[in-house]
Amino acid sequence: MQKLLWLGCLYFLCILGSQGRGVKRRDDFVLLAGPLAQPELRTFSNGEHAAFDCSHPIPANSKLYFEYLQSKGVTHFKVPLSWVQLLPTGLSSEPQPGAVRCYQTLLKQLLEEGLQPLVILHGSDVPESLRSRYGGWESQWLLEMFQQYAEFALKEFGPLAQSWVTFSDLDEVLHAGQAAGDHRLQNILQLNKKIYQFYHHNFPGNGRRLSIGLKGRDEAALSQLKGSTTVSCVFKFIVDFLSVDMDYSCASSTNFAEELKNLQITTGNLPILIHKLTVHDCSHNEQEPLRDLLNVLRSDDLNIIGCDMKNVLILLEMQDTVDSGGADFSRIKGLGSSYQKILHESATKSTEDRDVLTKAFPAGFQWATSTESFKVEGAWAAGGKGETIWDRFGHENQAFNNHTADTAADSYRKVDIDVYLLRGLGVNTYQFSISWARIFPSGHKDSLSEEGALYYDNLIDALIESGIQPVVTLYHWDLPQALQDDGGWTNHSIVAAYMDYAAFCFHRYGNRIKSWNTFSSPWVVSHAGYGTGVHAPGIKDYVTASYQVTHNIVKSHAEAWHVYNDNYRKTQGGKVGIALNSDWAEPADAEKPEDKEAAERYLEFMLGWFAHPIFIDGDYPEVLKTQIANKVKECPSSAPAVLPTFTDEEKSRIKGTSDFFGLNHYTSRLVSSSVGGCTPGPEGVGDFLAKVDPSWPATASDWIYSMPTGLRSLLNYIKTKYLAVNNVPIYITGNGMPTDDSGDTLNDVSRIEYMRGYISEALKAIELDKVDVQRFTVQSLMDGFEGNKGYSERFGLHHVNFEDGYRPRTPKQSAYFFAQIIEQNGVVSSKQDHFEGVKISPPRRSTPLPPSEVPSASKSVWEKFTPQKRLDRQMYHYGNFSQNFLWGVSSSAYQIEGGYNQDGKGQSVWDVVSNNPGSGIPEDVNGNVACDSYNRLDEDLYMLQALKVKTYRFSLSWSRIFPNGRRESLNQKGVDYYNRLINGLLARKITPMVTIYHWDLPQDLQDIGGWQNVEMINIFNDYCDFCFATFGDRVKFWMTMNDPQGLAWLGYGTGQIPPKITEPGTAPYEVAHNLIKAHATAYHTYDNKYRASQGGMVSIALNAEWVEPKDINVPRDLVAADRAMQFNLGWFAHPIFKNGDYPEAMKAQVLVKSELQGLSQSRLPSFTEEEKNLIKGTADMFCVNHYTTRLVTHVIGALSPASYQSDWDYVEEEILDQPTTPIGFTRAVSFGMRRLLNWIKEEYGNPDIYITENSVATPREWAFDEIDRVFLHKTYIDEALKAYELDGVKVKGYATYLMDSFQFLYGYLFGFGLQHVDFNNPNRPRTPKFSAHFYYNIMKDNGFPLPEDEKMTYGEFKKDFIWSSATASYQIEGAWREDGKGLSIWDKFTHTPGKISEHDTGDVACNSYNKMEDDIAALKKVKVSHYRFSISWPRILPDGTTEYINQAGLNYYKKLLDSLIAANIEPQVTLYHWDLPQALQDVGGWENETIIEKFKEYADVLFENLGPKVKLWITFNEPFVITVLGHVQGAHAPGFNDRPDTLPYIVGHNIIKSHAEAWHVYNDKYRASQGGLVSITVNSDWAEPRNPYKQEDYEAARNVVEFYLGWWAHPIFNGDYSPLVKKSVLDQSLAGGLTKSRLPEFTPEEIKRINGTYDYFGLNHYCSVLAFPVDFGTTQHFEADRGVVVISDRTWLETGSVWLRMTPFGLRRLLKFIKDEYRNPPIIITENGVSENGPVDLNDVHRKYYYEKYINQVLKAYLLDDVNIIGYTAWSLLDNLEWGVGYTERFGLFYVNRSDPDLPRTPKASVSFYSSIISCNGFPDPASGPHECWNSTSTPTPTLIPKPEATKEPMNNVNFLGMKLSAKDAETGLNATFALLIIALTGAISLFIGFFLVKKSSKKSKKTENVELDKRS
Repeated sequence: MQKLLWLGCLYFLCILGSQGRGVKRRDDFVLLAGPLAQPELRTFSNGEHAAFDCSHPIPANSKLYFEYLQSKGVTHFKVPLSWVQLLPTGLSSEPQPGAVRCYQTLLKQLLEEGLQPLVILHGSDVPESLRSRYGGWESQWLLEMFQQYAEFALKEFGPLAQSWVTFSDLDEVLHAGQAAGDHRLQNILQLNKKIYQFYHHNFPGNGRRLSIGLKGRDEAALSQLKGSTTVSCVFKFIVDFLSVDMDYSCASSTNFAEELKNLQITTGNLPILIHKLTVHDCSHNEQEPLRDLLNVLRSDDLNIIGCDMKNVLILLEMQDTVDSGGADFSRIKGLGSSYQKILHESATKSTEDRDVLTKAFPAGFQWATSTESFKVEGAWAAGGKGETIWDRFGHENQAFNNHTADTAADSYRKVDIDVYLLRGLGVNTYQFSISWARIFPSGHKDSLSEEGALYYDNLIDALIESGIQPVVTLYHWDLPQALQDDGGWTNHSIVAAYMDYAAFCFHRYGNRIKSWNTFSSPWVVSHAGYGTGVHAPGIKDYVTASYQVTHNIVKSHAEAWHVYNDNYRKTQGGKVGIALNSDWAEPADAEKPEDKEAAERYLEFMLGWFAHPIFIDGDYPEVLKTQIANKVKECPSSAPAVLPTFTDEEKSRIKGTSDFFGLNHYTSRLVSSSVGGCTPGPEGVGDFLAKVDPSWPATASDWIYSMPTGLRSLLNYIKTKYLAVNNVPIYITGNGMPTDDSGDTLNDVSRIEYMRGYISEALKAIELDKVDVQRFTVQSLMDGFEGNKGYSERFGLHHVNFEDGYRPRTPKQSAYFFAQIIEQNGVVSSKQDHFEGVKISPPRRSTPLPPSEVPSASKSVWEKFTPQKRLDRQMYHYGNFSQNFLWGVSSSAYQIEGGYNQDGKGQSVWDVVSNNPGSGIPEDVNGNVACDSYNRLDEDLYMLQALKVKTYRFSLSWSRIFPNGRRESLNQKGVDYYNRLINGLLARKITPMVTIYHWDLPQDLQDIGGWQNVEMINIFNDYCDFCFATFGDRVKFWMTMNDPQGLAWLGYGTGQIPPKITEPGTAPYEVAHNLIKAHATAYHTYDNKYRASQGGMVSIALNAEWVEPKDINVPRDLVAADRAMQFNLGWFAHPIFKNGDYPEAMKAQVLVKSELQGLSQSRLPSFTEEEKNLIKGTADMFCVNHYTTRLVTHVIGALSPASYQSDWDYVEEEILDQPTTPIGFTRAVSFGMRRLLNWIKEEYGNPDIYITENSVATPREWAFDEIDRVFLHKTYIDEALKAYELDGVKVKGYATYLMDSFQFLYGYLFGFGLQHVDFNNPNRPRTPKFSAHFYYNIMKDNGFPLPEDEKMTYGEFKKDFIWSSATASYQIEGAWREDGKGLSIWDKFTHTPGKISEHDTGDVACNSYNKMEDDIAALKKVKVSHYRFSISWPRILPDGTTEYINQAGLNYYKKLLDSLIAANIEPQVTLYHWDLPQALQDVGGWENETIIEKFKEYADVLFENLGPKVKLWITFNEPFVITVLGHVQGAHAPGFNDRPDTLPYIVGHNIIKSHAEAWHVYNDKYRASQGGLVSITVNSDWAEPRNPYKQEDYEAARNVVEFYLGWWAHPIFNGDYSPLVKKSVLDQSLAGGLTKSRLPEFTPEEIKRINGTYDYFGLNHYCSVLAFPVDFGTTQHFEADRGVVVISDRTWLETGSVWLRMTPFGLRRLLKFIKDEYRNPPIIITENGVSENGPVDLNDVHRKYYYEKYINQVLKAYLLDDVNIIGYTAWSLLDNLEWGVGYTERFGLFYVNRSDPDLPRTPKASVSFYSSIISCNGFPDPASGPHECWNSTSTPTPTLIPKPEATKEPMNNVNFLGMKLSAKDAETGLNATFALLIIALTGAISLFIGFFLVKKSSKKSKKTENVELDKRS
């Protein structure tokens, strides 16, 4: 007993032997046993037993033996390899397969039992064939053969073993056969080095090690080593540790310690493994010597990493068992399973072990977050996506509160936004799932949706571009419903379908995806989807279906793995695994063995169900199989479970099919044993009950309770049970908890604590338990649709507002917490004490310039730019800024910091004023909290990191650093804040741009007079000196002050801002004088003291608005404009950048005013010569803030009272045709940016320019979806790009506002930022706006690269392509009463006062009735092949009926046809182009269904009389315009607007049926003989979503096209109104209280008759729009049915029509839409053109540009999209009557001079251009040289800088309904029009302030447009 006690002490002290060296874990100390003995060679009396060499089978009970050893604490087991058995011939190319398999099996058995192999390459014989051939180890050949053998063994067994010994006994090798020599030793060592290098190269990673064996007393070997060189150098690169054999004698224990110590010194302190420990001369009661042995092993002086335990076990009287290989171990009880061991270890953990571990994760650790497709993507039916089981589940109202995933978080439209969030977090990995139904809508590969596949391409590319590694889950629960209809996962055929799907994904995305999850949480699919039925597809069958689903999922996973392994792994190099979910299970009563067994069953039923087949043996766990088998016996009539079986082939195919272990873990359970009886389900079949500890923190889910320690236990369990053999890494692929959707959703403290706990436990598993966890994934990135819980549970790090159509995402506090964890790579920051500032080029020192003249030479800027044509001014420029361009954002201290009285900050003038009543700030708000940036630095850094800006401009709060303004009051906490900010920026590679003073003067300094006191110059200099000294080592970009002009005038002149002094005549000049000197003094301080060491730049940020002379041709207006620039910008810039003095214009102006006021000297102070020299040149770059442009005109300013403003002698006006903003007198005039930058270049010697502020105000109600800021960035930045690329201005950087903030004059009324801040929420949450993502893309692209849409395509149309031009009868014919023509509705409408601009009519029009020859000549000049014209119905049938046919009318058209044919021009004839006989209108017109027959008869007459000469017929032109403009708006004849709810649909219904009848007449009576084609022409704009990140806007855009085009095309091409139109009208009808839809229905017979009544698709198209939805409430109106408002992008080129903006791209997209929607019919574009108004200019460059771009888009549709386009028609041949706008808008290729009674036709420049396109039948490639078909004068040449026009419209005049009005009058007219429409709509539309319906009065105003009401001031 005493012997066992002491040997036990020895044993357990060995186990703990490493603790003396500060290592606290058993894992660090190797406890070694083995090897197995060869059964037939074992002896009991003498000598060692021969090691097992695989010449016989592995002993049958070896697993029990290994299990015993592991239970006793043994960690490693020796496995000597037999070179003889493995390579009998000695050749690695001829292995013995049986021996290889034998060793592989042995190694796997060890791993399965938790033992690590220590593999010995050589410890026995050399193959005889090699020995006889090469001799001994002195042979270099034998060494080479051994190297080949070693490499073979490492390749075969390396994945299964981490520890290796090359030679177990170096002495034996050295002395084999002959005396050893140095050369033999060197050869052996060199050989070992090669093997060492091979091993670590092929098997990199921690924990792998290789050694060589010595005997501790091997003096010969050691002496040779000593004699050769330094031993430590010998071993440095050839071994990781030394393996030594040692003897220990109880009789002389001191020798043992000395030997080890000498060996340690000799080998350079290499780690030593005692490979073999022989204990002898010890009696049972010799306690002291044994204690000595233990002390030696534990000695701090020795680096012992392990020892051999075999003799210890022998001494424990287990020798027989040890030598026999475990034959008698079946008698050993209580060895315990992996689970039991984990429980035991968990129970013995110390209190410290349970605390949060404050340590960094391993370098390269993967931090991830995740989403799942059906939870976030939305767009459930977009892009051809198929229905999923979750779509069906939601639509059947099975989710909470009838929620659906139709839109979800709208991620399908928000790739940029989601990636923005990921950048903010700083994750390096993002896990998302692919929607199977989005790729294969039917689930099968033959249904591929390219649009769906492209979405994932874009997402993956965006991630990689942002440095984020994508991880893809192939299947996360959203099965295509089509597959479910065939049984889903219960049908074995799904395995093949899944393989195809996986193969497609691997092929398509595998070049970029390196980590794949085949399935995520498949247990949930089996359990909740097919077992309990609470998840989709809602099947409740836990007896059969649930188990069959798992069976098919496991096989599907395995097959997908093999697809990748066989076809893609070699080329793509990725990993494929599976993400399994599992709770951790604890026994409810740890003292009850049955509860422990039940808890283990719980794990087997959850995790083992999937993990055991994949990671162990290809089959289900034995306990699962046994339980089910027992239940089948127990319940013969109602078995609760039917478990399918795998074939041997399937097992083999499944086993080992995972390259990692993916784990989703959320919670734990307490499990107790129970009697489940015959109840189906895991608890019934598994005989257990699961519950939670009520003390565990709860979450919003009744499933998830926080128990972080369960994660560590589970990780250890997985490592021990599943990864012993297949030692793959573990990825935590999901961990998170939900909060509910109410309360303070952003301040999610519970989630932070949850994350802190679980992340810490993961780190413990890594650091303390050596579990190979390589990734931690927080679920999820954002809130989403949580299955059956809908949106009631929120898992996201980001809050999603599901009530807002934009689905804005706002970071929760947990997002910021996780971002900190990621930044620190754990819970403790890796401190970086020093941050390097950005390296910048030395500034170009400005050379003093001469003073400006009066006016300055820079007036050339106005002379150059002001005369620009509108087209040239608006032409968008594509290009890029320089690569080192500094993109940034800005803020200022008082506007964002808050913390106004926190941590010792002093009061500023803004603190004092804003906290006093009557401050003048709207709503009496202040900046006490503002954005709370002082306390939310991490949140600001998150935004900046997400935006990926290069610079951040912020200001220092003077009173936060010096509370009283002076150095002696230094507040270190304020300094610390800015240090943290600066360091945080630099850590993110963001350059700080620091403004030292931004208006927030310390109040103590204001108390001594503020900037009116000259002492401020030195006080400010001291403050700057401190800032330079304190922050200058990291800050390289300084601005001394911001907008000093604004401070001087608003603070000391008008008193609008603090200090609110109103001395307008003197104080502004005094203050400016001191500010300029203060700036200059500070500049010199930096220059003299800091520049040499810090290398930074210093400047001043000046505000500069641009001005335009009201009339460039009035010289004094030009001088006034120059004076305005000098008074505004030159006030400060002239002294600093030029000669140290004020501008001459300013000095002269103030002097004259002062004299006239009776003063003896100027009110403008003067600088001394010394001061001038001090001031000039005190800026290293030009920093400018810019917002708006105004018109300037000369006036004489008032003399009294004296005022800076009155000194100007000019007044400013708004430019009324430019967009307004919410702030009055601040319109968004983008072109001013370019002109301002050019002026600075010319005026100040071409300095480097940084745009340090530029943004626009938007109402706070707009929150996130603010298009105006997008337009501002899109236009203003482009103007800066023009200045840079076209004008050579040195623009170096641009900054806009980071976030909404306290706006000095406006409080919180308006937002200026890229981030919305909720100032009503104490957390001040920041949410990125639409503009943030737009701005990011500008920065990413470094400007505006030419988009694909804008690139020209070269090529030809088909040979028989139709080239045409068009007119319409009423617009050109005239002769309104000639030759028996009857009256039309347009005759009456134009003769009704107030209907047509300028009282124009079509009485004469172009007089084409009498000028046929001129028109034919014009057509011939254009070279068209066809001519489209319309027939005047009343000219043929004066009363509209066939009672009387007017032969004269017929003759006119016959003659026209004959003339065309004679000219080789084919006619295209339109039956009806809006001019209905008035007689028919008198009986109801298109409202009366009798008109159907009338139209049919009219068509019959034309087909009969004209048909032989006509091959192309159009029944109706633009029925949309007939119905909406004629019968809704009343802007067209017949002018009805009284029944907008029903009349358009009645009219439309009759038009469609009339068309069909006419088509049938032709088809039945004339087609056979005449061979013509009949169709209808519909008009349509193309529509784009206003916000491309918003699904609702996509749907609105679809509505636009459906109501334009689909209203008509769908019945004609498909047989009935489109489902969307029908649903829209029905829903709005029901909303208004009606019982049925206002849209008439077609009978089945009518549908049949209408369907297919086309021979081609006639399309009129002019422009595109941006669409967004509006809820019209219960209003019954056509517009309410559409539910859409449309606007135009400001970058789209304007034309002569307010409704028409040039948008070429839309035509191609519309053509593609028609192709896809209507089965690619032949398409003829029957109208396309552009207008001008105002003065006549025959050089219609804009029209040439329009035709080039639009026709090229048609060519792209033909060549690239395979659209069946067969013709193109230019509208129009002639300038004609453009309907409601009369002749004020001109679309013609030919100008018709209406001042000449003969109405001559004069070709415009576009005629030659269009004719060249026709001649070339497309666009010849200019790269191939000149082309004969192309007229060299045809090239469109819109220039950006044209010569001045002789005649120019004043900038403040606009056209409205054909009348030249001031913009203000036009606005009034528009508002009046809107008011009339409001009356017609019973007042309902007044809900939508800011938008109104505009009447499209021109020929092309056929669209019901809702135009943005821009006048927001």
